Amino acid sequence: MKRLVLSIAIVFVAVAVQAQPGNGFTRRTPEERAARIHQKLDSAFKLDASKLATLDTALTVLFKTQDARMKEIFENAGDDREAMRETMMAERKKFSDAEDEIIKMMLSEDQFNIWKEKILPTMRQQRPGSFGRPQRAAQY
Repeated sequence: MKRLVLSIAIVFVAVAVQAQPGNGFTRRTPEERAARIHQKLDSAFKLDASKLATLDTALTVLFKTQDARMKEIFENAGDDREAMRETMMAERKKFSDAEDEIIKMMLSEDQFNIWKEKILPTMRQQRPGSFGRPQRAAQY
């Protein structure tokens, strides 16, 4: 009886482990990233539909451009990973600043400060297995 229970437990654990995705981190599409910001801004500030539509379009274009640029950098990197890393960090900063400018156009100064200080930090994607440990800030 013990062997049967042990065998069933081993099979159950093996199936559960197999069902887990690779590393647990999946990159969101540009549309998903824009929709996530849309949802947070709408729930926090109740913006009108025209502003949100403009925001969605602008962010989707920005995120698609960002993805294309990051792919281009990665493909042209060669063996110099440090140079690639520096270039990618500079590009991420540039795109982050552009995202801030787009959002700033849709919000008042007070709303934008609330966005940057309280809402944006909650949007960083949690890494699997972090369980509340401090972690580095997300790059996107």
